[in-house]
Amino acid sequence: MKYKLFVVGWALLGFQYCQKAKAQEIPYAPTIAIDKDDSEDSIRIKAAHVIPTKNQYQALKDEFIAFVHFGPNTFTSKEWGSGFEDPAVFDLKKLDTDQWCEAMKAAGMSKVILTVKHHDGFVLWQSRYTNHGIMSTGFRDGKGDVLADLSASCKKYGLKLGVYLSPADLYQIENPEGLYGNLSKKTLRTIPRKIADRPFKDKTTFDFVVDDYNEYFLNQLFELLTEYGRIDEVWFDGAHPKRKGGQTYDYAAWKELIRELAPHAVIFGRQDIRWCGNESGKTRAIEWNVIPYEEDPNQMNRFADITGEDVASMEKLYTANYLHYQPAETNTSIREGWFYRNDDEQGVRSADDVFDIYERSVGGNSIFLLNIPPNREGKFSERDVKVLKEVGSRIKSTYGKSLLVGAHGPEKVLDKDQDTYVLLPEHSNELSFKLDKPIRLNRLMIQEAIQTQGERVAEFEVEAWLDGRWKVISKGKNIGYKSIQRFATVTTDRIRIRIAEARLMPVSISEVAAFYYETRPPQLDIVRDLEGKVSINAQKGDFGWKTYEQDIAGDLNRDLSIHYTLDGSDPTKESAIYKGPFEFRHGTIKAIAFGKEDEGALAEELFGLGKANWKVIDSSNAAKGFEVNKAFDEDVETYWKTEEEKPSGQTLVLDLGEEVDISGFTYSPSTNDKEGMIEEGKLYVSKDGKSWEFTEDFVFGNLINDPTKRRHDFESPVSGRYIKLEVTRIAGGQRHAAIAEVGILVK
Repeated sequence: MKYKLFVVGWALLGFQYCQKAKAQEIPYAPTIAIDKDDSEDSIRIKAAHVIPTKNQYQALKDEFIAFVHFGPNTFTSKEWGSGFEDPAVFDLKKLDTDQWCEAMKAAGMSKVILTVKHHDGFVLWQSRYTNHGIMSTGFRDGKGDVLADLSASCKKYGLKLGVYLSPADLYQIENPEGLYGNLSKKTLRTIPRKIADRPFKDKTTFDFVVDDYNEYFLNQLFELLTEYGRIDEVWFDGAHPKRKGGQTYDYAAWKELIRELAPHAVIFGRQDIRWCGNESGKTRAIEWNVIPYEEDPNQMNRFADITGEDVASMEKLYTANYLHYQPAETNTSIREGWFYRNDDEQGVRSADDVFDIYERSVGGNSIFLLNIPPNREGKFSERDVKVLKEVGSRIKSTYGKSLLVGAHGPEKVLDKDQDTYVLLPEHSNELSFKLDKPIRLNRLMIQEAIQTQGERVAEFEVEAWLDGRWKVISKGKNIGYKSIQRFATVTTDRIRIRIAEARLMPVSISEVAAFYYETRPPQLDIVRDLEGKVSINAQKGDFGWKTYEQDIAGDLNRDLSIHYTLDGSDPTKESAIYKGPFEFRHGTIKAIAFGKEDEGALAEELFGLGKANWKVIDSSNAAKGFEVNKAFDEDVETYWKTEEEKPSGQTLVLDLGEEVDISGFTYSPSTNDKEGMIEEGKLYVSKDGKSWEFTEDFVFGNLINDPTKRRHDFESPVSGRYIKLEVTRIAGGQRHAAIAEVGILVK
């Protein structure tokens, strides 16, 4: 390996000198066009000259930000409203946005984005242009304004403010006089439209040629961007209902208005910030922010979601017409679902989980956007606040002070100033640091000077001086804004970073810092096999976070024990000790790993009726290799997939082997088949397999973006031995159904 790095280092030096003249001809810019005569070599050089705008760079520096989903869904326990909701269902009595901001500040967050209008069209501010919102509720006698309260609290706690204004609007679709998709002609409209009894203080006006709905949308944007103080992010998602006409979004007009009225704001979902591609907190192993486009992204009207694992490798860039800087936001919710449902059944992420996502996202060249949904009392629930405070404590204790303070090394990477940097290679392709005494570390943070020099590092190694020789303790790919390397704890007085590959030399390193994270007992997985035996083990890392062959499990040689309960209570050290697999019929198992003086996160799993005696009575035909028994084999990696290609009507009929009181069911979609997710259906129960009783309809929303296990509880238990599941709608308008696992909940 040393010989390889030596050769690579000299190759990089040679590459630098032979390409220097070409590189000097290319200006740094957020967007660079590819010419027809560009070679792969010149495209590589151009990619290294793509840099963020001032606003994009600030968004990256914000690092850890908050999402707040709040609205009628909070009170109806739905993920997507229908647009038919009576505003009165938003039965808010109290609101404490100070409590939100205090909790977010404690977590180390820097900005909050409020869903001022979700897809149901209900607005959380006092808009002049609709009555479908908070003005038609009993909250503060119709005078309440959630955004106004939050804006004041943000100023008090020093948080930035952003708004989510859903382009999709189901109320405007379903309302007989709705403006969405009404086929109105585009004509010259002045924004804002004047309302006699509510004039604007801001006298700026815009003229746009738009239709009715885009005029409505622009008027509301104007209110949001002129009456609530500084806005630092405007958040658009890709939801776009296709019914009721061919509604289009005039994004060029939206952008012009935002750029003028909110000059500090980045626009999510368009050319400024992109979606990470999932809502599960999953991060890519390599997250380049120089993105290939066929069209000029500064002129595009619609932006498709970028969901692939390989987004911006050089092979992708070679086929582009434009290279564009566009950082990703890794967005997920602290709870199961985006909106508050309840505190009894709705799962909440552990501090371990959130801190892990923080390190992978912020430390993986992206922005971490965590949703915290307020409850029906207008506050963050205690469980959520506890997690936020613990995460903030861990961030502060781990990353508050670099262990390289006082080290001997390049001053410009140790001065905590991201505007200063060193160029490599000047004399070599490495950075070395020597300390006066050994330090204990298991994290290393590295940053490139992307704001002036672009993203260049493509592969590197971190070495520590151990037992009289250099030893590789971590391997990384790209760095970009920030890379946090996680590795097994080492004690050393010498650290070295070696650049093995780059898109262009010289590379610019602006900051290097070392840290130590106090390892906690591991998170646990609780699983049951087909024979009904339960195993409890340390998680292996669902999101692929052991990247680049790193062992970041930490010091697991401590004395650990796993304690569990079967009665729904939280385990203590006095609870039963897990010694090996045990039989379990149904119910809730909770488990915690305990160390000598600390404890890990609570793991909890609800198990339905055991499946050992289940039999298939009837089903839609299965596609080859996706047999029906895979729908209940206690393995979510396998799945049943129907052969039929139709939007509804697929069925599954099961004999449970015994008559039981059925209280509901669970559905796990396959993460490997996003085209077969069951969105709506009907469930029937029978005692003899012949006479069927319709039980309930079920609806599961947002499956494609959040393919997690879903639960449907019956209003009252139904006795039976046979169940029939009938599909009535498949997500995304697809035509086959897929089930990774179905479970039957019993009383």
